[in-house]
Amino acid sequence: MASATVGRDIALALGRAFIDADDLHPFANKAKMGSGNPLDDEDRWPWLDIVGAALELREENGLPPVVACSALKRVYRDRPRVKAPSAVFVLLDGSRELLRSRIGRREHEFMPATLLDSKLATLEALENDEDGVVIDIAPLPLEVTANALKGIRQLLLLG
Repeated sequence: MASATVGRDIALALGRAFIDADDLHPFANKAKMGSGNPLDDEDRWPWLDIVGAALELREENGLPPVVACSALKRVYRDRPRVKAPSAVFVLLDGSRELLRSRIGRREHEFMPATLLDSKLATLEALENDEDGVVIDIAPLPLEVTANALKGIRQLLLLG
């Protein structure tokens, strides 16, 4: 799972479908975030189940999609793994200042920049037993994608 821009690029490079998990949120979640209120766990569980179901799907080529999803905590990443145990996570890592500058430039119907601090407070690093890679987002998007692809390929070769 990755941000939408990097996720789309990873999906294209791997010949897979792309799904933005933001599109899978129920209306109530979108309305809550749109009003500047962060989601709580009870809001997230049904959405994460939908994300897991999306990861479980296979395209005509037999491959699962790439899903951009803010699975910030270990328990949030574990939830989709129930349906997609082989999911690999890409944690895009950057400073608060860089993240704020990028959020401020994009238009998003229900993720105001004011929610960034609550997301960062919720964020938990990938643990050693989680299949995933941490990628610095400071470089240009093409380099971020290239680094993510390199990390994913190395992980899959070792796994």
